[in-house]
Parts: sequence; structure tokens; C-alpha cells
Amino acid sequence: MHRPLRLTLDRAALQHNWRWLAERAGTACGAAIKADGYGLGARDAMAALIEAGARDFFVSTWAEAAELGPVSEGASLVVLHGVGVEDIEAALGSPARPTLNSVEQVARWKDIAPERPCDVMIDTGINRLGLRPDEVGSLEGLTIDTLMSHLACADEDHPLNATQLERFRAVVAAVPAKRYSLANSAGICLGRDFALDLVRPGLALYGGVPRREAQGNIRQVAHVEVQIVQRRTIHAGESCGYGATFVAEVDTEAAILNIGYADGYLRGFSAAGSAFAGEFALPVLGRVSMDLIAIDCDAAPDLNEGDWVEIDYDLPTASAQSGMSQYELLTTLGDRFEKKWR
Repeated sequence: MHRPLRLTLDRAALQHNWRWLAERAGTACGAAIKADGYGLGARDAMAALIEAGARDFFVSTWAEAAELGPVSEGASLVVLHGVGVEDIEAALGSPARPTLNSVEQVARWKDIAPERPCDVMIDTGINRLGLRPDEVGSLEGLTIDTLMSHLACADEDHPLNATQLERFRAVVAAVPAKRYSLANSAGICLGRDFALDLVRPGLALYGGVPRREAQGNIRQVAHVEVQIVQRRTIHAGESCGYGATFVAEVDTEAAILNIGYADGYLRGFSAAGSAFAGEFALPVLGRVSMDLIAIDCDAAPDLNEGDWVEIDYDLPTASAQSGMSQYELLTTLGDRFEKKWR
């Protein structure tokens, strides 16, 4: 079935991003492939990253782990949200390791699989998942593969970064584990003091630029391409789209595109986003609707019904245009896209 939306995914760019992050970290480099590989396809992303050299992969839930299927020999998969009461059967039947996040999860794992290795999350200041440092006594008797924590403000020059590193080092000194891990994509950019034994990038793998240090080094992975439904002339004085927020000052050539907020191209791009036809940037006219947008194509007189254009989806640029985070831009892309890795 023909689809008028394509998500063209650059395998070489994904691999380049992982290699740059691994080199900057100077230590083992894993990959977060949760949320279906940040919306791009976890299974294909994992295959490309294994080819590049990654061996440690992270998902959020046991359902995500099951959807991935078997993991290549020599690679490991970790479920970040741990083991709830309803997860016991799935956890026992999976080769993936849980990340234990609470005293309750620690006790549960000791009851059901005390001999199996696990990972453990320590909360050093994000107050999300993880044991508090004063709860680490409950870990006695566990075989811990990776003891980890998570940075709350690594994308900023924030004093909490150094505080979390100091708190985590104190726990590291007290809790034996095979490896210790703190840095996400932005944390890698903070420097090698944060890298420890293993880093866990996510956003930057898929084209996000988490900090200024990554600018010019991270390549775009996801390219959003969309087909034109209709070309039309909006006459001077006429409006276009819901709310009549765009009114043509002169006769304006417009292309109506097969994309809208149902596809993750959200209303923040209204009168702010753009598409490319060759070298020409064609601005969005008026509001984004559920399935359609209009773009000004005066600069591209040869564009017609059935032609394809590429939405400007460079993540830092699109974030500035829309007011959405780079994470949102990736993970809200809908399921109407045909995904093609090149």
C-alpha cells in the first residue's frame, strides 16, 4: 500500500554518532533504544549499532524487550524500569537484566532470581527512579553487573552535575559492581570524569545535539519526506487553514502536504516550520492541521501533485522552530510513515 509519508533513516549517520560519542567518552559506550529506538525503529537501530561496536542496550519495559526478540550473541539488554509484581513472569523468561530501582524491587529480585545478575539505579538527585544512597545496604548479596545513576541537568552548566558525580562516587566506593555508569548523551559532553566504565547515550545517537560540545559532530539521522496532495493559488486577501491565521498579501502559490499533527508534526510548527525542495526552503503557511499543512512554493514553480519534499527536521533547528524538545520531535513521529534505512 502506497504511503505519502516517508521516514528515511541514515544508518551511517547513526553509526557515526555512536562512534563519536564512544571516542569522546573514552570508555565502553552502550545505547538507549527505548521508545522503539526513539521512534526510529529499535530493532534496526540495534542491528546498526551492533555493527558499529555497541554491546550494551537499554529499553524501558519488559514489553519493549520482548518486542525486540533475541539479542545478538555478545550483546546485553537491560530493562530500566525494573521488576514490578506483574513483570515477574516476563523477567524470569527473558535474558535481559533488570535495573532495580527501589528497596521493594531489590527484595523481589532476591526472592525470584537471587543467582542472576542485575543492574541497580542509584538516585543521586533527579528524584525519579533509584535507591537513595542510604538504602544501598539492601543490595548486599546481589550480583550487580552495572551500578548506575542518571544526571538531571547534564544539558546545562548546572551545579547539580558536580554534586551528582560526587554523590555517586561515594556510593561507588561502598557498593561492589562489575561496572559503574552515570553519563547519558549530555553527560558524555561534560567530560571524561563523568564517563566511568560505561556511558548510555540516547538522543545524540539519533541526531539530537544535547550540548554545545556536540555541535558539528552529530549528524542528522531521521529525514522526514512527504508527498504533495495538491498545488493551489491562494489569492491576495484570501486566508489559508484553520483560524484564518495566514492571509495572503499577494497571490501566493501553495503546496498542500500529506502531514499533520497526527503524524507528530505538531502545531508548534504553525507558521514556523519549513520544507525543502532542492535548495529552496518553503515556509509553512498558517496552522498545522491533523493531516495536512500548506507551504509557500512560490520559489519552486515546478512542484506539483505527487512530488516529494523534505520537511526541515534537523533536530536543533526544528526544536527552535516549534518550541518542542528534540526528544519530543523524535518520539512523537506517528505510525503512518514508511520507514526506510539507507
